[in-house]
Amino acid sequence: MPAIAAGTFRRTPIERADQRVSWERSDQAFFSAGACHILAWACRDAYPNRSIILAAMVKPDEQHPLHVYATWGRWAFDASGWNSEEDLLAVNAEFEGGAIGRRTVTVGLEEFCTAHIHRRPEQFWRDPIPRARDYVRRFEPPWSRSVRVS
Repeated sequence: MPAIAAGTFRRTPIERADQRVSWERSDQAFFSAGACHILAWACRDAYPNRSIILAAMVKPDEQHPLHVYATWGRWAFDASGWNSEEDLLAVNAEFEGGAIGRRTVTVGLEEFCTAHIHRRPEQFWRDPIPRARDYVRRFEPPWSRSVRVS
């Protein structure tokens, strides 16, 4: 599936206020906006033998990221599945109407959530980790394809 800007699925005020309503969105919507960080960690954890790192998209002069995703080489994984990181950044920059920067995430999930005002797994209506693991498994990783990765 082609990369789609995470902001396309931005939560409505009721989805922000009611975790059950947010939970009941489609998987792509849920993991694009509101639980992208959970999906990124699940992706990294699903492939412990790969050098997957986590990255955050940030607008210039913004402290908190607008989207979190996993990367491997030139590939990026988010709710759109595996796409080139270049494409993922480009569709998000176009949607947001300006430049998007990339920061490597070097802290654990708990510390990231605290620092960036993101929900910890226990703060969701239900545990999002099993849902994220299942979602990751739906997408064929780039190293299993007959594609040369730089």
